[in-house]
Amino acid sequence: MAEPRIRDEQAILEEDRRTLHRMGYAQELARRMGGFSNFAVGFSIICILAGGITSLQAAYSAAGPGAVFVGWIVGSAYALIVGASMSQIASAYPTAGALYHWSSLLGGRGWGWVTALLNMLGLIFVIASVNVGVYLLFNGLILGNIFHIDTSKWGYWHQFVAVLVITVSQGLFNHLGLRTTTKLIDFSGYLIFGIAILLTLAMLAGAHSYDLTRLVTFVNFSGKAGGDTVPHSGSIFYLFLLGLLLPLYTITGFDGCAHTSEETKDARHSVPRGVMNSIFWSFAFGLVMEAAFIFAMPDQAKAAAQGGNIFYYLLGGLAVPEPVKWVLEVGIVLSNYLCALAGVTSTSRMIFAFARDGGIPAHQIWRHVSVKYRSPTGGIWLAVVLSIAATLYSPAFAALAAGCAMFLYISIVMPIAAGLFAEGKTWTDFGPFRLGALSKPFAVISIAGVLVLIYIGIQPPNDILINYGLGLIALMAVLWFGVARQHFPGPPVSAEAIAARQAEIAAEERVVGEMAGAD
Repeated sequence: MAEPRIRDEQAILEEDRRTLHRMGYAQELARRMGGFSNFAVGFSIICILAGGITSLQAAYSAAGPGAVFVGWIVGSAYALIVGASMSQIASAYPTAGALYHWSSLLGGRGWGWVTALLNMLGLIFVIASVNVGVYLLFNGLILGNIFHIDTSKWGYWHQFVAVLVITVSQGLFNHLGLRTTTKLIDFSGYLIFGIAILLTLAMLAGAHSYDLTRLVTFVNFSGKAGGDTVPHSGSIFYLFLLGLLLPLYTITGFDGCAHTSEETKDARHSVPRGVMNSIFWSFAFGLVMEAAFIFAMPDQAKAAAQGGNIFYYLLGGLAVPEPVKWVLEVGIVLSNYLCALAGVTSTSRMIFAFARDGGIPAHQIWRHVSVKYRSPTGGIWLAVVLSIAATLYSPAFAALAAGCAMFLYISIVMPIAAGLFAEGKTWTDFGPFRLGALSKPFAVISIAGVLVLIYIGIQPPNDILINYGLGLIALMAVLWFGVARQHFPGPPVSAEAIAARQAEIAAEERVVGEMAGAD
């Protein structure tokens, strides 16, 4: 009975290979990920135990519990719309380049090149912001709460060394190949579910009120009342918009499912399912968890005044045995670590694909695939170096989080915007996941939403990102008009370019076969 299933899997793998060939690429990476593993990449990068905890103050200390609960629903609904629009394109073009490749096909070489830089910057900010969060959580939850070590005098260099060690270790795990990485990311998916459920139950068990009106109550906690998390404003609507950083920073990185397309079996079906399931379950579990936080607050005004320490305030009030707290604290830190590890996986695949098409100087180094481990080692270590560097200029977690959300959503929406105008014209090759009549309305909503996010992302205290944005625009202009416009070939788009790649594809896959034999 096993033989037909083997033949079915072989047929699926062969179809995946043919799909890749039709787009002008060889099957260089090991296609070992199943549907759950693809889902786990997106779910792990989203990680409600990361942004859902570390960015809690962004919403609560702005406009109170209503900004947390209602904001989570609004932000998640937007993420689902963007994810559905993205999945429609991923189903048609399942490549590691993902956003960059789609933008090039649907909007042109220049549009794709800009998408690549923004996506790479957003992914780098994912790793950087989460690893700064790992350091802060490790200090507070494990060193402080479990071992009672005073780290209040630790400063910039302590953080730098810690982030360096954390990020290099994540690079090493990724370097060791997809088997190692997949096991860790699969474990991460189960861990997030388990710890989120345990944390929610613990918060609900010690809840000070089950008054449902709390969930939709908006209170102006801006300025000093919210621990100076956001500057004072008299507009609740403005503060609610600022609070959307909580869901939008948390529910991002789901493009990781698409970036691992070339390593996923039955990618045209599995990747859209991975994207949508990772967003939906993050929304559902996160909504209940955030509600539990609100119910557990004994004093809402005192909670808001904690600012960035609001979660520690809640955790300190839990009426659960000490060993349960230890499990929660270690689980939260480990989940954040694995979140960033999955971020390195996603980022390295994007760098590999961009370098494969000649988009990065010294591209042969950054598109290198390990003979032994079949992992894109060049992309992995470039992702590690760049993410560490991102914390040098802006070690502040809030700015890194805002930058992550802003740059990632812009890069995700860019191919969606190109598809809005190309659909039914130059874009006629669709996959099994289709939106039908919802396609263009969802694209318009995606574009409108990202304009709001840009506005949110550059407001104080994150206005440091204006410098990032202006600097990036200037740099991209210089690089494009000075170098890339003449020398960047872009991905193979025309039938002639893809046909010309056939000999290279055969040579690359012969090398892959030799790799497999050596392994």
